[in-house]
Amino acid sequence: MELPSGLCEDPRSCDDDSDAELEPDPDAQAEAYVARVLTPPKPGLIAPRAPLQSRLSATPGALERRAASKVSAAHVPSLLSLPPELLLEICGYLDARVVLHVLPCVCQALHDLVRDHVTWRLRAQRRVRAPYPVVEEEDFDWPAACIELEQHLARWAEDGQRAEYFCLSDGHFASIDAVLLLQGGALCLSGSRDRNVNLWDLQHLGKEPNRVLVKALGTQGNSTHKGWVWSLAAQDYRVCSGSWDSTVKLWDMAADGQQFGEIKGKAAVLCLSYQPDILVTGTYDKKVTIYDPRAGLALVKSRRLHSSAVLAVLADDRHIISGSEDHSLVVFDRRTNSVLQRLQSFDVGHQSQITGIKHSLGTLYTTSTDKTIRVHVPTDPPRTICTRSHHNVLNGICAEGNVVVAASGGLSLEVWRLLA
Repeated sequence: MELPSGLCEDPRSCDDDSDAELEPDPDAQAEAYVARVLTPPKPGLIAPRAPLQSRLSATPGALERRAASKVSAAHVPSLLSLPPELLLEICGYLDARVVLHVLPCVCQALHDLVRDHVTWRLRAQRRVRAPYPVVEEEDFDWPAACIELEQHLARWAEDGQRAEYFCLSDGHFASIDAVLLLQGGALCLSGSRDRNVNLWDLQHLGKEPNRVLVKALGTQGNSTHKGWVWSLAAQDYRVCSGSWDSTVKLWDMAADGQQFGEIKGKAAVLCLSYQPDILVTGTYDKKVTIYDPRAGLALVKSRRLHSSAVLAVLADDRHIISGSEDHSLVVFDRRTNSVLQRLQSFDVGHQSQITGIKHSLGTLYTTSTDKTIRVHVPTDPPRTICTRSHHNVLNGICAEGNVVVAASGGLSLEVWRLLA
C-alpha cells in the first residue's frame, strides 16, 4: 500500500479539507466523458486535449448533443451512436478482462474509452459504492485494480460456499504462526513454534495427499531456527524467515531451498518485508531496521518508531509502513528519512486481536484470535463480505491467485481454493 508523497509532518494539518473540490456526479461525469471520447476528430486535425478537470466538469447535455451530431455525420456504427451512459452500462456487464483486452481492438473510439483511467474509476465506484482506493497514487493501476476487485467479489459470492477447503494437519507439531504463498499459490511455506519452516506443494491438493508436504528448510539441529518462527517474506525466488532466536535466515527456492544468508540481531524478529533493494525487519525491541540485500545484508538504518513491539511492516520504493502493539501505524518516507504520519488503524469487525493482514489492489483479508477469517473489500472503511469461523485461533493469512491459506493454532494449515 502506498501513500502519496508530500504528506504533512503534522497529521492534524491534513484533516482540513474545506478547500477540496466537490466530486462530480458519477452519471454526469460518465456522460461527459464518453461523449468526448466518442467524438471522432476531423481528418488531418488533432484536437488539443483539455485538462481532465475541465473535461469532467463540462456541461453534459451540450457534450452529448455535440457528440450525437458528429456521430450521425460520420456514420459511426450503431453501437457507438448509443447514449454515453448506456454504452458504459453495457460495458459494465462484460468481464473486466474482456473490456481491457478485447474492446480496444474493435475501433479507435472504444480503444480511447478503455485506455482512459476514468472509465475504470467509474466502474470500480459503481461496484463498491464506497471510497476506493483508500489512498490513490498518481500511477495507480485502475484497470488491474478493477479486475482484481471484481474477481474478489465473484469468488466470495454466496459466502464463499463454492470454494474447495483443505485442512493440512500433518507437518507441524506446534502452533503455526506464519504462512507465505509462492508461485501464484502453487507452493506454500509455513513457520511454526516447532522451530521449522515447512515447504508444501499445493498442486497435489485433492490428488496425491502424501506429496503435499515436501520438506522442512534447513538442517541445523534438526530444525530451521533455534526459536519459534514468527514471520516470512519473499522477493521472487528468495525467501526470508524471522524467528524469536533474533535471526533472519535467507533461502534460495531456485536452489532447492538452500540457505544463502543470515542476519543476527538483538531482538525477536516479528515481521518482515522483502524488496529488491531493502529487507525491513520489525522487532520486539520496538525498532524498524533496514538492511541492503545487494550489499551482503549490510545494516542501513535502525529507528525506534513505536512505544511497543512492531508487529507488521510493509515497504515499497517510497515508504515503509509499520504497525505496532501500541495500536499505531507509522508512515516513514524513505527518500527524506523522516516520519510522514502517524495513523490509527481501521476497525474491521474482529472481537479480539488481529493476527494477520493480507491486502492487494482489490482484496483484503484479516485473521484474529477470535477464531475468524474476515474477507473485506478494501474501501474506506473496509466492507466485510464474508466471515469464516474456525475451531482454533488463527495466527496469519496469505492469498495469492485463487488460493487463500491461514495459519492455525491447532497445528494445521487451512486452505481454500477459490473458483478461478
